[in-house]
Amino acid sequence: MTAPTADWIVDNPLWAEAKPRLSVLIPFLGDDPARLARELAAQSADIEIVLLDDGGKDGDLAARVAETVQALPCPARFVRLAANVGRAKGRNRLASEARGKHLLFLDADMLPDSETFVADWLAVAGQDAAVAFGGFSFQRTPLDRRFALHRAMALRSDCLPAGQRALNPEKHVFTSNLLVRREVFEAVAFDERFTGWGWEDVEWAMRVARAWPILHPDIPASHLGLDTAPALVAKYRQSAANFARVVEAHPQVVSGYASFKVARLIRRLPARSLLREAARLAALSEALPSGLRAFAMRLYRAGLYAEVV
Repeated sequence: MTAPTADWIVDNPLWAEAKPRLSVLIPFLGDDPARLARELAAQSADIEIVLLDDGGKDGDLAARVAETVQALPCPARFVRLAANVGRAKGRNRLASEARGKHLLFLDADMLPDSETFVADWLAVAGQDAAVAFGGFSFQRTPLDRRFALHRAMALRSDCLPAGQRALNPEKHVFTSNLLVRREVFEAVAFDERFTGWGWEDVEWAMRVARAWPILHPDIPASHLGLDTAPALVAKYRQSAANFARVVEAHPQVVSGYASFKVARLIRRLPARSLLREAARLAALSEALPSGLRAFAMRLYRAGLYAEVV
């Protein structure tokens, strides 16, 4: 299967007449979402699954996904975009294809941590929750030395228990495992001016939090798609412009974040570019302990943000 010249859609036989309670929305670009889709469909027939290939060029992957969709025991749709539209616009497109009252955004490189994952989310949706983030873990993520740095960083800042996440509800929101009531998303969609990687989900949560509560139930999914240290460096470079957009839009909220405070301190330093480069080299050094490398990578990220605050 070659890359499409126009968007195309594949529905399975159960799609047309379905009235799902929950729409599970899974974007992907290079990752194979088939295993995730099969596991979710096996847990409940009260959902529909919508998958979106965001302009990927892998025709064999697209063919496998289309075949998987046809065989799923729940309503399913596969949308393949002819061109990449990015994280924010792609998720907005997914929401436009969904029919459930509640939308559950999941990244393609996630897997549910329990056999009651879908049932637990259906229960939260049954309570008519506006927004809820279930958290993520590494419970099902294989150990791999190449990803030790990313694992160490995420365990410290991202894989947090529900009670801790609830202390700063808008800060700890990621589209990797996020439930949204349809009317909320129709009122507040993702800002499509965000490009590249980072911050579009947190910025969205800042806007949502002005009008609706953000819940933090304990319904985690495992994150399988960890990055190497060089990949993290590249992503943080992309994220600086997005961080600047968040600072401009939500200065009072962001001013309380540690990343902002450290960036402002670094900005006062006369040789901040040297500090940033030293931190980058330390983060990339596999000879150093993971904890020290994680500190260096956070310092490098703050050094990048220092240029835009």
